[in-house]
Amino acid sequence: MAGGAVAPVSSRRRTLQGKSGWAGLVHNRKVFAIAVFASLGGLLYGYNQGVFSGVLDMYTFDQRMASAVNNSGTKGWLVSILELGAWFGVLCTGYLADRLSRKYTIVLAVCVFCIGVIVQAAAYKSSSILGGRFITGLGVGSLSMAVPLYNAELAPPEVRGSLVALQQLAITFGIMVSFWIDYGTNYIGGTSAGQSEAAWRLPISLQLVPAIVLGVGILFMPFSPRWLVNNGRDDEALMVLSSARSLPPDSDLVQIEFLEIKAQYVFEQEIQAEKFPQFQDGTWISGFKLGLFDYLSLFRSRTLLIRVAIGSLTMFFQQWTGVNAILYYAPSIFTDLGLTGNTISLLATGVVGIVMFLATIPAVIWVDSIGRKPVLISGAFLMATCHIIIAILTGLYHDSWPQHVAAGWGACALVWIFAIGFGFSWGPCSWIIVAEIWPLSLRGKGISIAASSNWMNNFIVGQVTPTMLTHIGFGTFVFFGTFSFLGGLFILFLVPETKGLSLEEMDDVFGSVGLAAGDKARQEEIEHALGSTATSSSTRTAQPALHLYRRSRTSR
Repeated sequence: MAGGAVAPVSSRRRTLQGKSGWAGLVHNRKVFAIAVFASLGGLLYGYNQGVFSGVLDMYTFDQRMASAVNNSGTKGWLVSILELGAWFGVLCTGYLADRLSRKYTIVLAVCVFCIGVIVQAAAYKSSSILGGRFITGLGVGSLSMAVPLYNAELAPPEVRGSLVALQQLAITFGIMVSFWIDYGTNYIGGTSAGQSEAAWRLPISLQLVPAIVLGVGILFMPFSPRWLVNNGRDDEALMVLSSARSLPPDSDLVQIEFLEIKAQYVFEQEIQAEKFPQFQDGTWISGFKLGLFDYLSLFRSRTLLIRVAIGSLTMFFQQWTGVNAILYYAPSIFTDLGLTGNTISLLATGVVGIVMFLATIPAVIWVDSIGRKPVLISGAFLMATCHIIIAILTGLYHDSWPQHVAAGWGACALVWIFAIGFGFSWGPCSWIIVAEIWPLSLRGKGISIAASSNWMNNFIVGQVTPTMLTHIGFGTFVFFGTFSFLGGLFILFLVPETKGLSLEEMDDVFGSVGLAAGDKARQEEIEHALGSTATSSSTRTAQPALHLYRRSRTSR
């Protein structure tokens, strides 16, 4: 959109903004601290994801839920129903994030999450686990969309990727902690017939602690400045940007960033009013219909449809790397690779959590310097290589692991290398792309559609993996390896690099061929009225200029 108009202010912002990566995070410590806190939502998801893999193999859980655990089909449902709930949660969150705010949507998601956890912790039948995990999934899915959205809209462009990557770092930290808590609580009362049911009820219940901290603490965090602009609260948005950047409200950098947001918002509101004049009366039902038609508009414009395809397919390939097949069924997979005993397989699973967490740290520090594409491509090819070698070793020795101990440990080591490959690449970077490719007015709904692809494919992976492991054995790894390789090719040839661009500049990346010449002229006119194409001295007269601009539009 109006790339020529955006360029002057973008160039000036780049001369004023701080460094990227770790140096930028230190410089923007307030934003960094807020994002770390908000990313507790990722920790909740990671913990919930990891804790259940260990619980599935605990003796007392197996005894209590034997009817579900001992059948590969129902075992798949026990795991994957959380992802089905998350899929519904994500689809609802796009609308809620725009209406309630990103902040209050996080609060609501935490409340739903806590209800689901309580139902699971008190369960005495598999039906209660199924219901509790579905409700928990509603909350987790909502958090998986709302938290990256909140972080992306609060972060300055130079560190936005690193801050959004904190979501994945939080997820991997939650996975790591849950694996080791499972390992420890597995000893409560012993590891066999004497084991107490606290061994699995306690790790499930512990999820309530970070959830309550997040739900209460987020109330003291600022609103997203972009959401404030969406709702006509410009003065608050300016103060949030000022506080987050630790600069006075009239500083050049704060003014320029505010005006970029405002110009994009005004442009999109005018286009929306032209497309849907019948829904401009401000009533709730009109707002709902406008939101529904906004969803449909994602599929009617070529440039927006490209973003839908990139976001959805990125999430598709992330899940079909097989990462959640590893995380959900790691103890069973390690047992299949020759490790004997529940305790040893849980220990090996704990190593997966550690290496994945450690591998995510470099992504947080350097993703804004290296870029998204090199990281995703290298990670995809590394994971594909691991899958194929594991498939070869399993095909050769699956009937004789006791006689080929070294090969078994080699296969286990490749699972850990796979976890490293995912941790530094597709874990954080796929969510970064999904969070940053959308225009302002459609960002909440766009992310919800792309993230729903993640959860639906996550659901399918969780559902089919036990059956695949049972019936096709090493072919499971060939299958996931092939999709990992295809994911790398998809990024290489079809996904543009988005490193270092403001959220408002993303339109330039996807081209303006779908926009009419009048749309271009209008955005240039808006930006000129706001002062965003002029020098910093004119930004202080932006609001009066905007009023004059609107009066001139209505008089035509």
